[in-house]
Amino acid sequence: MSLQQTLAVYELLDGPSVNGQSIEALFQPYLEHGVEVTVNRVVEESAADFIRILIKGQDGKSQGGGSRTLGLLGRNGAIGARPDRLGMVSDADGAVTVIAAALKLAQMKARGEHLEGDVIIGTHISTDADIMPREPVDFMSMPVSSTTMNQYEVDTEMDAILSVDTSKGNKIFNHKGFGITPTAKSGYILRVSNDLLRIMEQTTGELPRVMPITTQDITDYDNGVYHINSIMQPTVATAAPVVGVPVTAQSAVAGSGAFASHEVDIAEAVRFCVAVAIEFTDRKRYRCDFYDEQEYQTLLGHYGSLDVLQKLTS
Repeated sequence: MSLQQTLAVYELLDGPSVNGQSIEALFQPYLEHGVEVTVNRVVEESAADFIRILIKGQDGKSQGGGSRTLGLLGRNGAIGARPDRLGMVSDADGAVTVIAAALKLAQMKARGEHLEGDVIIGTHISTDADIMPREPVDFMSMPVSSTTMNQYEVDTEMDAILSVDTSKGNKIFNHKGFGITPTAKSGYILRVSNDLLRIMEQTTGELPRVMPITTQDITDYDNGVYHINSIMQPTVATAAPVVGVPVTAQSAVAGSGAFASHEVDIAEAVRFCVAVAIEFTDRKRYRCDFYDEQEYQTLLGHYGSLDVLQKLTS
């Protein structure tokens, strides 16, 4: 269902000259079917092309409707470390996943399979960022700040966000494939969504896997404390619930490692993202919630707001 799209996107991105215009060209056949692609180039430490893809739902906000909008964000530092590494690096998994999911949703729409609500896909492409020393394995550095990434990738129209990021460079979550995290919202780490667990079981045919996160992971990336990676960074820029979708390995694999991506694992994450997009945006036929609103309000009543954790303080 999603391997073809994954392979197409992987091959497209695996080159030193790929840029945002390459993605625009990929989606050109679907623009007449209610798909929009926007590219913004930003230069800070180095250059990054930020890509926003809108898949319009038939009752989506973009059409004046009232159905919910899902955000699919492909977090990464960079997809390449040239000239130090040839080929695409493992850090590209998040970008490949969400662009492949967008391609699948666009193809479905062109064939007459219309989602109820909108899906907004955001990621960026940088082919030549530096390698950052890190334990237990090296990471990719970022061409722009995490704040800038959130500025271009997090949209106020998103009612919930799946943040996809390769998460192989650790020794606390050692499973090959992908997982999900607990839901984070406005400084709270909430319980794991039963609906997302069910969809993961449905799309993989396996028991679900949950990667642990800590309070540190949902604070600003530039505050000087340890983060497992940047997977939860969208939560500092939105009041919407955020769930991480880590693409993982059994061993610790460097984000800067070339030829370390596994197409089938990415395709499984794509299939999960597409299924969540269908169910989350259509409350008439499905029930998919990222958190329990009543429980969240009870927490607020007992302990108050924790949105201070979304801010970078001195």
